[in-house]
Amino acid sequence: MKMHRFLLAAAACCFCLSATAQWQWLDKDGRKVFSDRPPPADVPDKNILRQPNMRAPAAAPTQAAPAAQSATSASPAAAPPKPSGKDKELEKKKAQAEAEEAAKAKAEEERKAEVRADNCERARRAKTTYESGRRIVQTNAQGEQIVVDDAARAQEIQRLDGIIASNCGSGG
Repeated sequence: MKMHRFLLAAAACCFCLSATAQWQWLDKDGRKVFSDRPPPADVPDKNILRQPNMRAPAAAPTQAAPAAQSATSASPAAAPPKPSGKDKELEKKKAQAEAEEAAKAKAEEERKAEVRADNCERARRAKTTYESGRRIVQTNAQGEQIVVDDAARAQEIQRLDGIIASNCGSGG
């Protein structure tokens, strides 16, 4: 029974070793990146610190070794393995986040449309009131009531026309 537990513990340790990050490189900001996938193509070879089946970075090539290096890089075994595909869970989360963003944008656009419709209706009612010719009384900053004269009435009608043009779309 002790041997069985020992073998089980050894197998568990072996599985843990395969889960460790196999790639290690320095990104453009100089930070170490650990991953089980190869670095992006824009990372220079000198910044790759660790690769699968390789414990330490390769020694810097000397002037006599460029031909040997080009011969090894031409072989398919020396090339870093290509990613096996996209992470489906990550893609699903990304699509869900994009859908949520689109829903938020749509809700915001609907809210803005409601505000524009409300502004349009208010401006049309106010314009109708100002064009009716009835006496309009407003309260100034000091709390006094002032009768709106013809010049102020024309100015307010012009302002309301601008609001109607920008919120109603048809301009009147």
